[in-house]
Amino acid sequence: MSPSTPTFDADKASARAVEVGLNAAIIAVRDLTPVILEVDLTEDTLRHKGPDQSMTAAQLPLIEDIGALPFGPFDPYHHRTLEAGLRAWVEQQTALKLGYVEQLYTFGDRGRAADPTQDRSHEVSIGYLALTRINTSSPQAEEALETLGGHWRSWYRYFPWEDWRTGCPAMLDTQLLPALTRWADKMQNDHPKGPSPHQRLKQFFGVEGGVWDEERVLERYELLYEAGLVTEHFIDRGEAPPNEGRHLFGHAMHMDHRRILATAISRLRAKLKYRPVVFELMEESFTLTQLQATVEAISGRHLHKQNFRRLVEQGQLVEPTGATSTATGGRPAALFRFRRPVLAERPAPGLRLGANY
Repeated sequence: MSPSTPTFDADKASARAVEVGLNAAIIAVRDLTPVILEVDLTEDTLRHKGPDQSMTAAQLPLIEDIGALPFGPFDPYHHRTLEAGLRAWVEQQTALKLGYVEQLYTFGDRGRAADPTQDRSHEVSIGYLALTRINTSSPQAEEALETLGGHWRSWYRYFPWEDWRTGCPAMLDTQLLPALTRWADKMQNDHPKGPSPHQRLKQFFGVEGGVWDEERVLERYELLYEAGLVTEHFIDRGEAPPNEGRHLFGHAMHMDHRRILATAISRLRAKLKYRPVVFELMEESFTLTQLQATVEAISGRHLHKQNFRRLVEQGQLVEPTGATSTATGGRPAALFRFRRPVLAERPAPGLRLGANY
């Protein structure tokens, strides 16, 4: 056994507390951009996290403009269910009453800032995906959100390499992939059994004849984390990012919140294809152009107009309202609404987008 390897004490382990935290990746679409709801990190919000946290409020200035998802501990004395606890924390921190919510994943890795040699609680965090609409007609709602320290931010701020709507992002070829390739070269003879770093780079980033799969947001982030190319890699080790973080990618988030957000994006992109979740983000009536632009914003891919409309027509997902819109200033465009009977007509009423659409 290595001298640095902590010994296992069964009595101490059984007595060590484990806390349950609740985190919400709340997603909306604003101005045809997918956005997430952030909260400011303050002494008050950090106290909600308990003792197992990666940074204190005094350390926050070390990382410029760090993001955080709404979060709080599960309190079984006040919260009837985990989801009820999540909804309560979100409303307290953002004044937002959540609609669509689904549980994503449980995050409990020891690397979440817990030191196994110290007697302190470890947090297991349960991540949730929530979808909502931004009420642009209510300035009061926006003011209430700002007062509480909430902000809507583009998710591409944290994952700029995921936006392929106008083609391959330039930063992939000029910065990110060269940095990952240098790391893979260095690690090619130093990896456990399983795919090599170069094989994973091909599998997740589509290089050397591989295919870019828009659903593999989490795997791409995890590879960047492992390679030391995101700020969280250094925060979790109690280290300052090298070169003031100039050669790292995407904006950092508190603890593993960017990992939770990556999981939420992956889940939502997958669900587009077999569930009509996109309509949770749409107004009651919309044009087909608006629907296509919203799907493009979420998937991060450009869609062929005729192919997309054929998919919508074949899926019988929408029906005309009989009204038109002149918002674009051109010819009046027909307005549609989600056709709810489709939910009872077949088990998987989604947009069956293929790899090349």
